[in-house]
Amino acid sequence: EYILKSASFKVHQGQTLAIVGPTGAGKSSIINILMRFYEFQKGEILIDGNPIQDLKLENLRSQIAVVLQDVFLFSGSIEKNIRLSTDNITTEQVIEAADQIGARDFIMKLTGGLDYDVRERGSALSTGQRQLISFIRAIAFDPRILILDEATSSIDTETEELIQNAIKVLLKGRTSIVIAHRLSTVQDADNILVIDKGRIVETGNHKELLDKGGKYAELYYKQLAMTEEDL
Repeated sequence: EYILKSASFKVHQGQTLAIVGPTGAGKSSIINILMRFYEFQKGEILIDGNPIQDLKLENLRSQIAVVLQDVFLFSGSIEKNIRLSTDNITTEQVIEAADQIGARDFIMKLTGGLDYDVRERGSALSTGQRQLISFIRAIAFDPRILILDEATSSIDTETEELIQNAIKVLLKGRTSIVIAHRLSTVQDADNILVIDKGRIVETGNHKELLDKGGKYAELYYKQLAMTEEDL
């Protein structure tokens, strides 16, 4: 039983593709096989026309930054968690990346600034602050391809505006794939795929999909109603 069935699509350079759908639809499976966390049995994935199986794993992953919903930070300084022990990124580049995200002020308010110890799994930081650190890390490595499993539903209100701004900075001019949980965050995507039970059931931009009145419109208006109930 294949998880993904006839799931064919293209992402052009510099464009943002959003993938939406119910839990268990196959959204994360697309990311897992793209990163070769596990291999696929049928079909092909091409980057610049090259099958990803022909690329060295190190070379493939060096071109892609993944920002996951569950951010993992190691015990140690903020700078260490951004650079991940690489010598290719300087302290100045870390500060510049923090500036681009708009997170420099929050870092410098912490004791020691970039030297602040986030502790095991980043327990000394809030959920939103950990997410910001992961965004700075992605910017600092300057990937050709960005994969963003965005999650703002559990973000504290203090950092939510920073998070939304950081997402815009990350996506600008970069080839990006966004797994969207809140459809309000992907309205500006160049193309949106709606996945259900491993199949692409709809594709188009936000307006086109709303006009179709199909699965996307159903999900969107359901979320909109839930948001209004919370107000």
